[in-house]
Amino acid sequence: MRDTLVQTFAKLHPREQLRNPVMFTVYLGAFLTTLLGFGEPTPFVWSVTLWLWATVLFSNFAEAVAEGRGKAQAAALRKTRSEVQAKRLASPDWEAPFTVVASTSLKQGDLVIVAASETIPADGEVVQGAASVDESAVTGESAPVVRESGGDRSSVTGGTRVLSDRLLIRISAAPGQGFLDRMIALVEGAQRQKTPNEIALTILLVTLTAIFLVVTVTLWPFSLFAVQQAGKGTPLGLVSLVALFVCLAPTTIGALLSAIGIAGMNRLSRVNVLATSGRAVEASGDVDTLLLDKTGTITYGNRMADRFVPLEGVKLADLAQAALNASWADRTPEGRSILPLALAVPGVKEPDLSGPHRVHEFTAQTRMSGLDLGSILYRKGAPSSMAVPEAVQKEADQAARLGATPLAVGVDGRILGLVILKDIIKEGIRDKFAQLRAMGIKTIMITGDNPLTAASIAAEAGVDDFIAEAKPEDKLALIRQLQAEGHLVAMTGDGTNDAPALAQADVAVAMNSGTQASKEAANMVDLDSNPTKLTEVVLVGKQLLVTRGALTTFSIANDVAKYFAILPAMFLALYPGLAVLNILHLATAESSILSAVIFNALIIPALIPLALRGVKAASQSAAALLRRNLLIYGLGGLVLPFVGIKLIDIVLTGHFW
Repeated sequence: MRDTLVQTFAKLHPREQLRNPVMFTVYLGAFLTTLLGFGEPTPFVWSVTLWLWATVLFSNFAEAVAEGRGKAQAAALRKTRSEVQAKRLASPDWEAPFTVVASTSLKQGDLVIVAASETIPADGEVVQGAASVDESAVTGESAPVVRESGGDRSSVTGGTRVLSDRLLIRISAAPGQGFLDRMIALVEGAQRQKTPNEIALTILLVTLTAIFLVVTVTLWPFSLFAVQQAGKGTPLGLVSLVALFVCLAPTTIGALLSAIGIAGMNRLSRVNVLATSGRAVEASGDVDTLLLDKTGTITYGNRMADRFVPLEGVKLADLAQAALNASWADRTPEGRSILPLALAVPGVKEPDLSGPHRVHEFTAQTRMSGLDLGSILYRKGAPSSMAVPEAVQKEADQAARLGATPLAVGVDGRILGLVILKDIIKEGIRDKFAQLRAMGIKTIMITGDNPLTAASIAAEAGVDDFIAEAKPEDKLALIRQLQAEGHLVAMTGDGTNDAPALAQADVAVAMNSGTQASKEAANMVDLDSNPTKLTEVVLVGKQLLVTRGALTTFSIANDVAKYFAILPAMFLALYPGLAVLNILHLATAESSILSAVIFNALIIPALIPLALRGVKAASQSAAALLRRNLLIYGLGGLVLPFVGIKLIDIVLTGHFW
C-alpha cells in the first residue's frame, strides 16, 4: 500500500496524465480552479478545488493498485531468478570437457550439461537424456515433471531445478530474454499495450468529453443573457462551469479503464496463464471456436491401462497378478500404468523377487516384456507376438476398432486374457467442454489418429466435432478457413507440429510442458499444462469485456442523472420555470454543484474493487449480458447519483426538502 500511495502521487506528472485524455481534462480543471482559488479564496471555490484534485488522485490510485499487484508478483518471480554457474560443452557429447561459466554469458545455441540438484541456467531444449525437473519456481506446482529429448516435453525453463539424472540442453534464449524475464516484464505491465477495444472505448470517451465541454461552455452565454434580461442576478462563475463539466464528463469509466485492462492481465497470471499479448486476452472474450490437439491436450499423451478382459474360466485376480508380474520390469509409460490398475484388484500383490528370477524388458523387436519367477514364465505383449486363442483375438480386434490397444497376458505359454490400453481423457475435461458449449463456443478436436479412434475419444471427451488423420498443414488450413468465415478461433497445443496453427489462431494457448517452438508461436502459455484452463482464459476475457461494458454503462447513466440533478438547481434563480425539474429540492446552486463533485469523486474508489475483481461473466449469450448490464448498471447508474447527491446535500446544508 505504501508503494501504491507513492505511485498515486507520482502519476500527477503531466506526462502520466496525458496517457488518459478524459482525466487530463479534470487535471487541467483542478489546476484552473486552484489558480482561481487564490484570486477568490471562498470556501466554495476551495472545496470544489480539493474535490477535483481528489478525483484525479482517486483515478491515479485505481491504476496504481492494479499495477501494484503485477509488481508484487514480478518481485516474487525475481527472487526465484538467481545467478547460477553453467557447464558449457564444446560438442554434443556427454563426456566432452566442459567450461564453467556464468549463466548470463550463455548465448543461443550453447550446449550445457545439468546434473541432479543443479539449476537449469537458461531456457532451452533437451538434446539428450531424460530427467525429473522441479518447476515450482515458475508454475507453483510442487509435483516434479519429466523433461526428455525427442518429444513434446523437451522444453526447459531457466531457474528450474533438475532432481534426478542429467540433461544435455541447447540454449534457446539470449540473456535477459528468457521466459522468466518476459514473464516479469509482462506482469509488471511494462509492455502492456492498449487493446483495440480499449482504444475504441477511449476514442468514445474523448468524444463524449469534447461534447460535454461544448455543452458546458455554451451554458455561460445562456446565464449571461438571462442576467441581462432580468436586470439582476449573476452569471455562472468559471469554477461552477468547471465543476459541472467534470461531473458531466465520463470520468468514472475514464478513471477505471486502465485499471480494468491491467487487472485482466493479472487475473490470467493468477490462474498460471502467461499472456504475452493484451490483444489476445481481449480476443479470448469473443472466441466462438476452439481447436484442441488430442495427445497431451485432451488426453494424457501416453496410453494407459484401462481394464482387464479375462478369458472365460479365468479369474480376474489371476489375470491381474500375471499382468503385474509381466509388467514389473517394463519401464515404458504404458507398462508402468498397468501396475496401479493390477494392485487395485483384491488379492493381487507385488512379486517376491527374493528367490531366483530373471527380468525381460520390453523391446520394439520382441514387443513383449516379462518376468521369470523360478520356473514360472510371465509374459505380456502384442497379441500378434503371442499365440492367442481365437476368442482372445476377437476381443483384441474389437478393442482395436474402438481405438484401444490390446495386450495379451500369459503364464507358461497359456493366455489368460487381455489388458486394454487406451488414451485416458484428462479429469474434468468433459464438464469444461460443456461450460464452453453453454458460452456458445464450438470445440473441435484435431488428431492424427484414424477416424475410428478419433470418434471414440471425441465422444468420451464431449467435443462438438473432430478431424482425424490431420497433418500440421490441415490444422493451419482449417483455422484460416474458419477465420475467413468470420469466426474468432482459439487453439491449444504443445508440439512443434502445432506451431504454425498456433501462430495463425486469434488466441493461441501453448502448454508449458510443450516444445519451445509451440510456446514462441502462441500468445499465451499455460504454466500448468492443463487444456481445460482455456475455459478460465475465456472467462477472464469475457469478464474483461463485460466489466468494461458494465462500468461504461454505469458511467454514462451517471452523467445523465447528474445532468438532471444539477442543472435545474444551478439555473433556478435565472429561470424560475425550472423549479418543476428540481425534483431533488437541492438547497442552493452551490450545494448542488459541490454535492455532485463530491459524489463524482467518491464513486471512483467505491468502484475500484469491482474493476479489479471484474463483473461476473456468467455462461450467457451477448443479448442476455446486455439486458443484465442495462438493468443493473444502467438503472443503478441512473438512480444512485440522485440518492447520493441528495444525501451529500443534506449533510452539507442540513436542508432535507
